[in-house]
Amino acid sequence: MTKTEAKNRIDKLKKLITKYRYHRLVLDKPIIDEQVEDSLKKELFDLEQQFPDLVTPDSPTQRVAGKPLAKFEKFRHPLRMFSFNDAFNAKDMEDWADRLKRLDPRAVTGGFYCELKIDGLAIELIYESGALKIGSTRGDGVIGENVTQNLKTVEAIPLSLKPNTYNLKPNLVVRGEVFITKKEFDRINREQKKKGDAVYANPRNLAAGSIRQLDPAVTESRKMDSYAYSLVTDLGQKVHQEEHKILHDLGFKTNPHNKFCKDLDEVQKFRDYWETRRDKLNYEIDGIVVIVNDNKMFQKLGVVGKAPRAAIAYKFSPKESTTKVKDIIVSVGRTGVLTPVAVLEPVEIGGTTVSRATLHNEDEIRRLDVRVGDTVVVGRAGDVIPDIKKVIKELRMGKERIFHFPVKCPACGEPVKRVEGEAAHKCVNKNCPAVKREAIYHFVSKGAMNIDGVGPKIIDQLTDSGLIKDVADLYTLKKEDLLNLERFADKSADNTISSMQERKKVPLDRFIFALGIPHVGSETALDLARRFGTMEKLQKVSVEELAKIKDVGEVMARSIHDWFASGYNQKLLAKFDKVGLRILKQESAQKSSKLKDLTFVFTGTLDTLSRERAEEMVRENDGDVSSSVSKETDYVVAGTEPGSKYDRAKKLGVKIISEKEFINMLK
Repeated sequence: MTKTEAKNRIDKLKKLITKYRYHRLVLDKPIIDEQVEDSLKKELFDLEQQFPDLVTPDSPTQRVAGKPLAKFEKFRHPLRMFSFNDAFNAKDMEDWADRLKRLDPRAVTGGFYCELKIDGLAIELIYESGALKIGSTRGDGVIGENVTQNLKTVEAIPLSLKPNTYNLKPNLVVRGEVFITKKEFDRINREQKKKGDAVYANPRNLAAGSIRQLDPAVTESRKMDSYAYSLVTDLGQKVHQEEHKILHDLGFKTNPHNKFCKDLDEVQKFRDYWETRRDKLNYEIDGIVVIVNDNKMFQKLGVVGKAPRAAIAYKFSPKESTTKVKDIIVSVGRTGVLTPVAVLEPVEIGGTTVSRATLHNEDEIRRLDVRVGDTVVVGRAGDVIPDIKKVIKELRMGKERIFHFPVKCPACGEPVKRVEGEAAHKCVNKNCPAVKREAIYHFVSKGAMNIDGVGPKIIDQLTDSGLIKDVADLYTLKKEDLLNLERFADKSADNTISSMQERKKVPLDRFIFALGIPHVGSETALDLARRFGTMEKLQKVSVEELAKIKDVGEVMARSIHDWFASGYNQKLLAKFDKVGLRILKQESAQKSSKLKDLTFVFTGTLDTLSRERAEEMVRENDGDVSSSVSKETDYVVAGTEPGSKYDRAKKLGVKIISEKEFINMLK
């Protein structure tokens, strides 16, 4: 191949590879397999090795990391890179808009452009004659560091601008964010663990550290991503929204979730929408950036301190926050287990006001060394359950009080025993009022007997008035009993009695679960019901026979056996019989073995099936249902708005199918 032929081939390869990159990264619509793209890059590399004087800075091969640097050079930004002031609630946003309107009544009439605030590292890119010349960090806003070599390894950053109809200037300045995805963050930390090295705290710190590596090969190995969000150079853009279109057309990756909002109400809806859905993104965000859309107005409003007046970061509610422990109390559960609970000064976490947090057990209190009066860091485990993460011991004033675990049950005064081999303390008094009350709460709940209209408040009334002492007493209640209670009228009393009478016929599996046997969940209850068919047979089963059942094991087998051996529980079962409760014989519901040895998890809302019916269909066809996703899960059936189970399935490589695909498996 002559040099002229090689140049023509190189030019064509560069153009084609750039096109493929644009479709894959910017448009998110790949038109060719990545392996094919890689083979073209290999051909380009080989040709450039043969003709080294044909290598140009914008060649896709130049993303390969260069030689390590001794240090980074300082770089002065053409225009200062500003940071943003923060807002934390709707009142802060209203105050911000009012300040702008005092400066100019027309300040917000043109609406706002809202962007997801990615938790990454701000960068600036300078292009000369369409080719990337300098990439730098923000630094102090005036002077950053030249990290061009490292930024060239980030594939989402174009090395050359896409040909377009815009009147490009010799120098073009663009700003954006580099970040590490959650998937890549997890991969890197897994490698760190394998090597016995410390894991990284969060994606943002890792991104910042990766860009400031003196060896570009390290940066390249971490597969960073990037979004452009600001076109500093004037190409005739009149509104900020237009900047994103221009950047996209030039070959930059821009965030598809950004949105124009005409007023603060729409801004609030946008912020609230993404606060509840941020976990579905493959990168971390901690809020939104709200920008006055009109560029002339943006400039007119000016700067205050280090921040432009016409932009603000509207932060999400924190996932963690600090507060004080006002007290530590102990609750008694339906199995008699005592759970310490921290009473907190109310604090907002993840959009919810938290005033209590579980401390789990005595061992956890000791591990944390938490005391009444301590300042603590509180989070929400799985974004749901309030949990104390850390005690800030440096803020102790000397008046904090050590908590001593009770030796007597706070509900009945009987001695408390620590469960052998466990961290739990337990009240062993079967007549403990707290144990009985919690057992009744569980008995009437949706997953158990599902008695409509009978919730904790009504049960509290019934127990406090002495009308019921255990779950069987529910079926002895009469209408006149309820009419003597507060908030019960003729109709509501009728409805409550009717609900309880309707549940006098109950499938065996629901009844087993409703009994609240320790360690026995709904799935185990179903397995027991199918295996033994009647309550009479189940009561006579040995520990050894129970332990042979799939997923039961020795601990659960002993728990089931001991429950039925208890004299108190035997009297309770006899009482159920006396009040007319009829436990239906469990027939084998199996229709086929189409799903034999397959485990399914359901997430999201299904279109045609209820969750209960879908799970029943799995069992009817000899399959298993699980409430959580693991490596042993065969299929995750995803409906609309799937939750964290969907994300975990993707992470673990578990096959995800639709409701329609699930139904087709049974045909």
